[in-house]
Amino acid sequence: MTILHKLASSLQRRDDVPNQLLAEEIVRTNNRSAVEELVDNVGNKNRGIQSDCIKVLHEIGERKPGLIVGFAEEFASLLDSPNPRLIWGAMTALDTIAAEDPGRVFDLLPKILSGAESGSVIARDHAIGILVKLGSIERYAPRCFPLLLKQLKTCPNNQLPMYSEMSAKIVNGRNKEAFNGVVKARERGLAKESQRKRVARVLKKVMA
Repeated sequence: MTILHKLASSLQRRDDVPNQLLAEEIVRTNNRSAVEELVDNVGNKNRGIQSDCIKVLHEIGERKPGLIVGFAEEFASLLDSPNPRLIWGAMTALDTIAAEDPGRVFDLLPKILSGAESGSVIARDHAIGILVKLGSIERYAPRCFPLLLKQLKTCPNNQLPMYSEMSAKIVNGRNKEAFNGVVKARERGLAKESQRKRVARVLKKVMA
């Protein structure tokens, strides 16, 4: 039986509560057929249904990533969608499953990084989250940390403090000098004192 009638747009709701409730129901019942139906309808002709389906999927991922991890490639295929909602929704979903199957997500990095450049701030936030999760794993760190530094070099000023804080989780003795050099250079160009203070705290902590 279809679950599309439970989506917010089907109920003519403008809030996300119905989608969150549906995600909770699917997780509670371990309803894999419902997950498949949601994935199938991310390509629905109705943009409201598209948006609701990706919302439910990443809500599921936040609660039980194992239910959606098998659809990593499908999420990655959405990262060049003309619908921005699908881009950041797919990136959010990929972020929720990065720790569940890091090898699978690592193989999708080219698409993920491309989506980060063309997507919204939310998409980029989650791309950073993915790089941090993968970079915490020894076999992927040599590839992911330089990509993370590249993002720190080019991200908007207002995102730098948060991205620095996120990245600091995987800074160690081998990479802290490179991290310090990149972030220190960016710090000098920050106009807001609040941003400079946040970045300074990060640098103080990682260089201690």
